[in-house]
Amino acid sequence: MRVISGSARGRKLEVPPGRRLRPTADRVKEALFSIILSREGSLEGIQLLDLCAGTGALGIEALSRGAGSAFFVENHRESAELISRNIQLTGFAGKGRVLAREALAALGELEEGGERFQLVFLDPPYHQGLTAQLLRRLADSRLLDDSALVIAEFATGEELAESFGTLQQCDRRRYGDTTIALFNVQGSEFKVEIPNREPGT
Repeated sequence: MRVISGSARGRKLEVPPGRRLRPTADRVKEALFSIILSREGSLEGIQLLDLCAGTGALGIEALSRGAGSAFFVENHRESAELISRNIQLTGFAGKGRVLAREALAALGELEEGGERFQLVFLDPPYHQGLTAQLLRRLADSRLLDDSALVIAEFATGEELAESFGTLQQCDRRRYGDTTIALFNVQGSEFKVEIPNREPGT
């Protein structure tokens, strides 16, 4: 697994042995970022959230392409440590923070801390109903900017509604066994707004 584009292009990421994690395939990752960048053109300076982050590949790819800072949430301790190593390997130690927490609990902690995100990646284990739970929680939270984009990756064939409170699906793509759904905050279009603070603070 490698970083596809940006300042860390070509850097290899650590992956755990066996099949405990299901990293996003490079072809899906490349297609996903093509969709995002075709909508906005740049990720420069944004703050993003990578939920159920696994290896951290999606958030690190966004940092490589100019995102200002990222929170990585992963409840498996060894995976959280692996994400920390991958952040170091790619040179983003000052921009990435790893929370070794269950995703729903982490959302509450981030909300209490006043965090706001312009981009959210969501890739929980398949067929456990967590995708819908997390989308509902995000929609009810104060974590999303009005222009935020939330991207959910789930198993093809798994049912997922097209709206969750203020979140409305704006696109859905299938890539073999993987489907990706993109959600806007209702009544808005995805447009990056750079936070009024220094990256990583």
